[in-house]
Amino acid sequence: MNRTNHSNYQPVMAAADYTQVDGQRAYRQEVRELSLGLQELPQDRRVEVVAQVSKGEVGQEGDSESVWPIHRILDAAILLCRSIDYFQEGYRQECLYDPEHPVFDRIPLQGAALSVGFTGDHEDIEQHIQTFQQALEDQGHLIGERLRILSRLLNELGH
Repeated sequence: MNRTNHSNYQPVMAAADYTQVDGQRAYRQEVRELSLGLQELPQDRRVEVVAQVSKGEVGQEGDSESVWPIHRILDAAILLCRSIDYFQEGYRQECLYDPEHPVFDRIPLQGAALSVGFTGDHEDIEQHIQTFQQALEDQGHLIGERLRILSRLLNELGH
């Protein structure tokens, strides 16, 4: 696998041929590689496990990376799961959410809480919520397959 070094990112694990399983973008060569590796934090020289999504061909214009610390990926997975759960019951709300109470859950995390809710600070929020719900439904088979695999792997790990 050809890789680009993203600042001080050192890839360790990679999903070979990720382009073949990249959801609805599969086989379109949009994402070259999904990898896990190490990145040194410049402020205190600690090493953090991160994920990197590499797009485009190595060395060509459009070659870019996006790096996320693993805890953020897991937080995004938590947010996704809670969002899916919400929309299974969201039909009970007149406009899919309560504008007076946009935060619908607080998940205890790191001695604080991950607040889960809607970003109601713009005028098109109701349309965006409906579109988001429809997109979750449209991608349900892709998301569901990955959640089942994740659930199985977590069970195998004893979680």
